[in-house]
This record gives sequence, C-alpha cells and structure tokens, in this order.
Amino acid sequence: MPLEARTFSVEPGPRLEGETTGEGPPVVLCHGITATRRYILHGSKALPRAGYEVVTYDARGHGESEPAAVGEGYGYPHLVEDLERVVDSQAGDQQFLLGGHSMGAHTAAAYALRHPQRLAGLALIGPTYTGAIEPASPAYWDGLAAALENDGVDGFVAYIGEKQGIDPRWQESVLRFTRERIRRQRHPRALVEALREVPRSRPFQSLEELARLDLPALIVASHDEADPGHPYAAAVAYAESLPAARLISEEPGESPLAWQGGRLSRVLADFYAEVISSAP
Repeated sequence: MPLEARTFSVEPGPRLEGETTGEGPPVVLCHGITATRRYILHGSKALPRAGYEVVTYDARGHGESEPAAVGEGYGYPHLVEDLERVVDSQAGDQQFLLGGHSMGAHTAAAYALRHPQRLAGLALIGPTYTGAIEPASPAYWDGLAAALENDGVDGFVAYIGEKQGIDPRWQESVLRFTRERIRRQRHPRALVEALREVPRSRPFQSLEELARLDLPALIVASHDEADPGHPYAAAVAYAESLPAARLISEEPGESPLAWQGGRLSRVLADFYAEVISSAP
C-alpha cells in the first residue's frame, strides 16, 4: 500500500494545497486555526496503514494555501465552501468519514448539516463553539492577531503563554509546538485576518441543529489542565447534542489525545471500521 503523500491543488482560488495518503475508504480531515494540515494527525501514518485514504489540506490563508481574495474573508461560510471543493475534488461521490480539530471541527459540523447524506460518519476533535460568541472570545483573538502582526512569531507565542492559562506541566510542550506550527505559515498577514474574522463567524446558529445529524459521531475531548483553549465541557455539549455520538478522551493527567497523532489515528481507524461494518 502506498504511504507516500500525493499532493494536490484545488482551484479556482483561493488555491488550496493538500495531500492524500493511502488507499481505501476516504477520510477527510480539517485542521484548526493557525495550524496546517500536518497538525491533525501530527505526521502519523497509522490511519492509511489501517486501509484508509486520508485527505488533508491547508485552509485558506493557512500553511501553503492562498489567502482569501480581497473582500472575501475567512468566515465559516467560506471555509465550508472550501471543504466542498476539496471533497468534490478528492472524494468524488463516495461517502466518507469527515473529521476536524477546533475550527476544523466546526467546519466539519457545518458541512454535515448541509450534506448529511455524503457522510459515513463524523469525528469532531476539540470543538469550542457552542452557539454563543462571548465578548471575551473576540477580544482574546484580536489580541493574538495584534501580537502576530506587531511582534511576529515570538509575540504570538508569548501571548499564548501569558493568556491561555496552561498548566505549568504542559506549558513548555504547548509553546514549543505552537512556535513550530506558526513558522509553517507562508502568509502571516492572511493569518492575522483569519484570527480576527473566524472567532466572529458562526458555523451554525445553535447546537440544537446538530440533533438533525443522525449519523455515527465521535467526539474527542481534552482535559482543561493541558488544553484550556478546547474546553472539555464544550465537547460534552456536542456529544449530548448529536443523537448517535460517543465521547472519548485521554485519562486525567495524560497528554491530550488530540496531540497524540498515532493514538488518535488508531481511534479514528477503529471508529471508521465500526461505521463500515454496521452500515446497511
């Protein structure tokens, strides 16, 4: 089975850059804000080794993908349209497992509400949006955008270290991979715009809408000590809102499951195998 990544581009613009790895039933994965396609499975090949074709791509303005056109923006309606383009290009008319982390989880949920018939299952990792945009949220992201705009990578990392309230046991690791992640961004000015726009955008109006999605769903939660930016309670709310959802997490005190690419890949592979075996 080929495990070398095969790159692709989706046009017309903004041009989205992505890659596929492996062969078999498709898995389409969306990353979080300020991340890239690498920071979903963190380089693990366990999912394609399990017999799946894994499709990942950089969101508009992130990683290697182009920034949005002037006046177009980075809100969830555009992110969902971009996901639709990737799916049409890479999955065709096949049903597939759709997953995402944080911003990517919200994008995946919004896509599922538009196209539930396309999905074999849904995997949402570290969702944070629960239907309301609290004033403190845009203020935090505006501060992060200003730190990146004015002080570059060092300012970005310092702001997260100061504001996010990370447990000291995990702070060094968090700040290290934060620095690695932000250095992979080719369009920092676009990222500044995304940081200001995405937190003000709604992927859908209310978690009550998720009750319409009667399809297998896996919700991956992180404990707040290590990852306060992705509250455990938000993941619980998603699991309670989706009719056929299962909530999983690491044990308290462990590194978040969302950070463990190999283990997360195996969890997704097992979940997808169950979905396929129980399909009518």
